Amino acid sequence: MAALGGKLTKKLVENLGPGRHGDGAGLYLVVDPSGARRWIVRVTVKGQKNAKGAPLRTDFGLGGADVVTLNQARERALEYRRMAKSGLNPRYNARREIPTFEELSRQVHIDRLPTWKNPKHGQQWLNTLRDYAFPKIGRMPVDAIGQPEVLMCLTPIWTTKHETAKRLAQRIKAVLDVAKASGFREGENPVTAVKEAGVLPKVKVKVHHHDAMPWQDVPAFYEELDKRTATAAKALQFTILTACRTSEVLEMTWNEIDWDARLWTIPEERMKGGKPHRVPLTDEMLRVLEPMKAMASTCVFEGQKRHHPLSNMSMLMLLRRMGRGDFTVHGFRSSFRDWASEVSGAPREVAEAVLAHQVGSEVERAYARSDLLEKRSILAVKWCDYLREQKAV
Repeated sequence: MAALGGKLTKKLVENLGPGRHGDGAGLYLVVDPSGARRWIVRVTVKGQKNAKGAPLRTDFGLGGADVVTLNQARERALEYRRMAKSGLNPRYNARREIPTFEELSRQVHIDRLPTWKNPKHGQQWLNTLRDYAFPKIGRMPVDAIGQPEVLMCLTPIWTTKHETAKRLAQRIKAVLDVAKASGFREGENPVTAVKEAGVLPKVKVKVHHHDAMPWQDVPAFYEELDKRTATAAKALQFTILTACRTSEVLEMTWNEIDWDARLWTIPEERMKGGKPHRVPLTDEMLRVLEPMKAMASTCVFEGQKRHHPLSNMSMLMLLRRMGRGDFTVHGFRSSFRDWASEVSGAPREVAEAVLAHQVGSEVERAYARSDLLEKRSILAVKWCDYLREQKAV
């Protein structure tokens, strides 16, 4: 065990700054400016010369420090030194513990979980690999995966499930990038090579827009909704009034509402753009919300389970029951946007701000820090008055 000693400790490995830090006997911890940490060992192969006739001295990667522990690195370095002392080049003779594609994929999934908005997104990431990659290449060592293996995964679904195939390609590439960074493989990522070679057929993807009710028909439909007392009907009314997304409305909680300021603030973790969104509450919006208080629930629009929101299919199913199955809930955002453009005369940036859309380049957005709340409030009142016009007749 004396041969496995060295200058580094576990704490140093975790905290040392950028640079090359020696453990002794040719083993080094390399810390990149990005913070990535990897092991290398420098050995001189007995009896072998380089191009200049000097002893062959070479650095070999032993893997990332997040995967290979200090003791494992010392053991591997010792193995490399023994081979070099015997005249064997470690590049061709080392026995390395290369993880399989599935093993490394699951580790990457665990490492990235904190970066996803919610666990569902993380599970979808892994499920794509589980369904389309693991059955074909899951048991293969990551250093054995090349272009043929990537094509084996992508080709069966490239034309029939093109969006899924593109996501699959991105996720395979991510795993193999980690494999390379961890010292488990070398060379170009085969996913990149497949794309650049153009061996997969070009697929023209048709853009499917959400079917929207014509804005001229929305007031009459809103009046019809107003006659219903079901929670789904109130949720759909509120969705139409605010022009928000389905999930933003259904997951709404009472503590997100500032009654004095008449504001509903949707937290960033529930917004598609990852930024908080303030919604001005009009008299009509508050009228729709008022009956929901009687449920005394955490959720504004409670479903069948106590303190849990309605199902995300509840409003769509209501549309179908009302004979409007050819339209979608999301489409009411388009109805609002068309009305705002053709009737209200509102500036484009104000209408887009209601929808929580980003407008302009990154530079423009950096200077336009206002969320145009006052102007959006005026537009919201106009939209609510338009929806209630059928009542006034």
